[in-house]
Amino acid sequence: MNTNTRELASESIGRLMWKYFVPAFVGVIANSLYNIVDRIFIGQGVGASALSGVSVIFPIMIIIIGFGMMLGIGSSVLISIHLGKKEHKTAEEILGSAVSLIIISSVALSIIGLVFKDPILSIFGATEETFQYARQYLNIILIGIVFQELGFSLNGMIRSEGNAKVAMYSMLISAGTNVVLDALFIFVFDWGVQGAAWATVISMFVMTVWGIRHYRSRKSVIKLYKKNLKVEMKYTKLIVAAGMAPFLMQIASSFVQAIFNVKLIKFGGDVAVGAMGVIMSFAMLVFMSIVALNMASQPIIGYNYGAKAFDRVLETLKKGVLFASLMAVAGWLIIELFPETIIRMFSNDQTLLDIGVPGLQMFMLALPVIGFQIIASNYFQSIGKAKIAAILTLLRQVVVLIPVLLLLPGVIGLKGIWLSAPIADVGSAIITSIFLIKEWKKLNGKVESMEKVYSEV
Repeated sequence: MNTNTRELASESIGRLMWKYFVPAFVGVIANSLYNIVDRIFIGQGVGASALSGVSVIFPIMIIIIGFGMMLGIGSSVLISIHLGKKEHKTAEEILGSAVSLIIISSVALSIIGLVFKDPILSIFGATEETFQYARQYLNIILIGIVFQELGFSLNGMIRSEGNAKVAMYSMLISAGTNVVLDALFIFVFDWGVQGAAWATVISMFVMTVWGIRHYRSRKSVIKLYKKNLKVEMKYTKLIVAAGMAPFLMQIASSFVQAIFNVKLIKFGGDVAVGAMGVIMSFAMLVFMSIVALNMASQPIIGYNYGAKAFDRVLETLKKGVLFASLMAVAGWLIIELFPETIIRMFSNDQTLLDIGVPGLQMFMLALPVIGFQIIASNYFQSIGKAKIAAILTLLRQVVVLIPVLLLLPGVIGLKGIWLSAPIADVGSAIITSIFLIKEWKKLNGKVESMEKVYSEV
């Protein structure tokens, strides 16, 4: 048994989660810095209108990431489970099939995006003032989709085999490249939003090279062989099914963000769209911190569920819910205490401040109840129950949020847009609790059954 897989089976859960969380946290924060640093440099170096233009791109970027997450996370889940079952060869075949699928989907997305980019931008809320900035940024991002999807996906698969530190270094190197190139292209070369886009694409290329290099090295648990670089339908179905929940989450998030943009333009103008971009950038930091906890727990849950070590699965779930809730409360306190400081990081435009400060506080009002929802969805995804994971994901993003978002602004204007998020958060938290409690009881039952079997031996 490999050292990484041995510790998944025997190391204490608390120590194991911490060991995996630290590199995952550093990695996802570095990941979040792509959009955040782009917006900071664009807001400070180009202007508020350019910031609003790039914010229009946000839902399109979410869709692009969604396809990568579906294939990357789906394959990561399967790799963890099969490593738990000691099916090493199958895990390598899944890796090869996933890489092929990611390349094919990336090329298809690039072609579709380049052909239909103008009508797509109009649908997602680009106005006459922001259209040129959005178009310049999107043109370059579409060229580099293959590196964005492949880089992030390989990084997730590296983590799923227990090489969390390698995944962390990958993110740090890539994010560092992005920051340096952003400053160089925007402030030195004066390339504007195009400079920010090129910085992102080049840094994604660096991450992709790092990931491929890892799977051809001795450090990897499984290897990327040329013979496995083919689309196997038996794995494609399983990968898509396992990754469907995060994909639906991303697509729903993109659709909702488009509605947000349309409503914000109607009730607050282009500056309100820019304010939402800033709010989502900081919200991403908080959400991705909890996602890092998911990344830490996913290989532990997947491996031990495959190995039928249900006591370790239950302990991981319990600790995940506790830690995620604490992180959500900490993020909420920072937002409530320092809202103006957060907005000023991106722009000192007074109109943006007047809209963004109260918007940030209202939008994130129910943040404390989000943590355990993210953990619950990830748990069902990690054990292969993709349908339940998708249902829980869509509850907050679609079922509850969209009706509120469509109706409330017509009653109380811009405030209704900001308040739609916490209303949806509370409603979906209640329903998620029901699913989580039921699963908690099932796991307890399995643990008791296994203990009974061992006592009789």
